[in-house]
Amino acid sequence: MADLRLEELNASNIVAANNLSLKPGQEAFIAPVTYAAEASVVNPETAWQRVALLKAKVVGFIHGNFDPENPHEEFRACIWRINVDAEVQGKGVGRFFHRIGFVDIGETAYGDVIGALEL
Repeated sequence: MADLRLEELNASNIVAANNLSLKPGQEAFIAPVTYAAEASVVNPETAWQRVALLKAKVVGFIHGNFDPENPHEEFRACIWRINVDAEVQGKGVGRFFHRIGFVDIGETAYGDVIGALEL
């Protein structure tokens, strides 16, 4: 995944992000990217949304939120979701965050991994 890069979610890549493929059975656990994209309209000063590109192909979507004034410490800087295209799942796109220092600290009731980055 050395060629992996991030690009801001925008009008030219949102369709590809919204069409990321899923493995059978995953559709019950994920909402379309457009649901997350509205957060940047509602909270433009705190929403952080990027697509992960492998060469020129969108292979993932990351939605973060950065709100240093939030009364809940865990919401001051967090990544809400990472969607990875079925074709590249298991090939390192999600592990990108481990490489920059995120560590797994828990799991939600739905099996989503909760990660943290010590700043």
